Parts: sequence; structure tokens; C-alpha cells
Amino acid sequence: MATQDLIQHVPARAAFTSAKMTKVDCFRSDRLLVGLNCFEPGQEQRVHAHDGTDKFYFVVTGKASFVIGDRSVEAGAGDLILAPAGVPHGVERALERTVVLVAMAPAPGS
Repeated sequence: MATQDLIQHVPARAAFTSAKMTKVDCFRSDRLLVGLNCFEPGQEQRVHAHDGTDKFYFVVTGKASFVIGDRSVEAGAGDLILAPAGVPHGVERALERTVVLVAMAPAPGS
């Protein structure tokens, strides 16, 4: 990885489509995945879980309703949502254009 890629301005990396949520990898190794999930209003990410992999969502911009375990919570810019390994999680619905920084360790498929 080039030195210039080690510092990224996250909002500038965001990409959106009207069809579905967009994923953008910011960094991927066997040990860590860092990426963006970009949502237009009304878009979602199905509820799922990762065995042996912890994950977090950090809302960079916008607002969305998240599912964590058996809870549904609204979160906005600056909020951190934690999903330890095995805990079901997802984005129930983006309430406005939303950019979420996602990190998983270890990276899926490692």
C-alpha cells in the first residue's frame, strides 16, 4: 500500500447508487477490513451476524435505524454502534443520505 493511501478523507470516498447500498473498501488485509457503507434514504442492509468477527459501525454523516441484537435504534453522525461476534446487526433503514464507516476484525473470509 502506498504511503498516500494510509491517510484518507472518508467523506470524499463515499459513493451512492439509487438501486442499493454501496460498499467502498478503504483498507483490507487478512487482519482487518475498513470500509464505507453508503445509503440513500430508504435503503437497508439485511440483518446478519459474523461468527468469530467483531464489527462496528460509525456514522460519519446522515441518520439511520440500526438493528443490534433484538434492539432497533436510531443513530446519527458521530454515533458508534458495536456488534460483537455472533450478535445480529444491520441497517434497518437509512432515514437520510448516510455514510457509515465499518470495521471488522479479523476481516471476513480470513
